Amino acid sequence: MKNVEQVDGQNVLSYFEKRSVLDHYEDATNRVGLWASEEIVIKHSFPKYSTKLLELGCGVGRISFSLWMMGYENLTATDVSKKMVKRAINIQNKRKSLIQFDQEDATQLSFKSNFFDGIIFGFNGLMQIPHRENRKQAMRESFRVLRPNGRFIFTSHDRNIPKWKKFWENEKKKWRIGLQDKALVEFGDRYGETPNGKLFIHVPDSMELRKDLKEVGFLLERDVLRSKISDESQIVKDFSDECRFWVARKPDGKS
Repeated sequence: MKNVEQVDGQNVLSYFEKRSVLDHYEDATNRVGLWASEEIVIKHSFPKYSTKLLELGCGVGRISFSLWMMGYENLTATDVSKKMVKRAINIQNKRKSLIQFDQEDATQLSFKSNFFDGIIFGFNGLMQIPHRENRKQAMRESFRVLRPNGRFIFTSHDRNIPKWKKFWENEKKKWRIGLQDKALVEFGDRYGETPNGKLFIHVPDSMELRKDLKEVGFLLERDVLRSKISDESQIVKDFSDECRFWVARKPDGKS
């Protein structure tokens, strides 16, 4: 039997460093911009434009450039992909914005503790980190670099929404009898077919993330489906399927 290479951070990164994927994310920065739901959640969570914000998994800057245009003036944007960051810096040179772009691994951040007022990990980026323990480590690092009462915003898909429930019921049966894709590590993992190749993502249920946030030390303030926040434009719906927003807070007195 042929050995199957299991998903890991390196083969996920290789997808995001394809030229076609870089082009797709640059197009999203220029054409899609901030979703209406993202703007609502971010403004509510961070009402002061002076808030010191960190974006993880920034891609080519779709969220950060939009925040700069809204008036947020203290932005650091990072991505594990050096090529994504390079594209973002090229755009910044044309737009004359003042965002600090850096290459960073969300599971091993170089920033000092209690440094940021808020963190945004948009477009399901946290769920594209393979292995649950690695995703929890990214949560721990976010917790560490947040100041007390700082908020952590991220999104995920949800395998219990009606549209996907049947699919995941069938997947569960496959996992029970060992017929799942052997490249996948945990139930909830999947490879989606895209025009640019196979894209890895972990699709959790709400209980999984509630448990992980609590274990790390976060207080969950809100989790809500995007469609309950705003009826997005068709361009956003074409760019991204339904997802769930999570807003968690680092308790006061925690360091």
